[in-house]
Amino acid sequence: MPATANTPLGKGVLYKHLFFDLDHTLWDFETNAKEVLFELHGLNGLEARGITDFDSFFEKYSYHNNRLWDRYTKGFIKQEDLRWKRMWFTLVDFKIGDEALSRKMAVQFLERLPFKKAVFPYTVEILQYLNNKGYKLHLITNGFDNIQFNKLNSSNLRSYFVEVITSEASNSLKPQAAIFEYALAKTLAAKKESIMIGDNLDADIQGAMNVGLDTVFVNHLKVTPHIKPTYVVHHLKELEEIF
Repeated sequence: MPATANTPLGKGVLYKHLFFDLDHTLWDFETNAKEVLFELHGLNGLEARGITDFDSFFEKYSYHNNRLWDRYTKGFIKQEDLRWKRMWFTLVDFKIGDEALSRKMAVQFLERLPFKKAVFPYTVEILQYLNNKGYKLHLITNGFDNIQFNKLNSSNLRSYFVEVITSEASNSLKPQAAIFEYALAKTLAAKKESIMIGDNLDADIQGAMNVGLDTVFVNHLKVTPHIKPTYVVHHLKELEEIF
């Protein structure tokens, strides 16, 4: 399915700065997290403790991770709570109320996750294509500094980006305006020359729209958008139709 635009912009717009989200947009968080959790399932003897269906375990983890990330980005919980409570709630769903194990698995998870390498199809190709065309590529991510940089280095993506703006460095979180304004100031990018590319309609797309940026919604999951981005793509290769 080709890229679609909600405004008649096309390739005539002279974008210079392309701001990407990382997790779920370029770096395949689900695939990488599932691989790590499979390792932890065995390492911590979870089958012997009654978690015999790994797919169900991962499904529960994904639910709690998404729920707690939403609470974190809205300022309701702190970073440390997110890190260990996603494990705690998952284990509790299987009637394992073990805080020590939850905290241990949280540490193990973050030790292993950043070194996984799965990215979405055509990630490297589209970044190379955009670099070759002279665009300045940057990242805006709600992830933690050391983890996000390890992800970029492990997956060989770091060299494609001029600036990597994290929530820690900016002291703000998408969709808050402050992280986008910080990114624009850090890169010396004008809003009219900039566009945000991400998978999260609230954090990436609405957040960027709120500060006057054009947007590309990377709709990997083919959901129905509840807001209107400037463009919608379903595969990274479709970015070539915009840029």
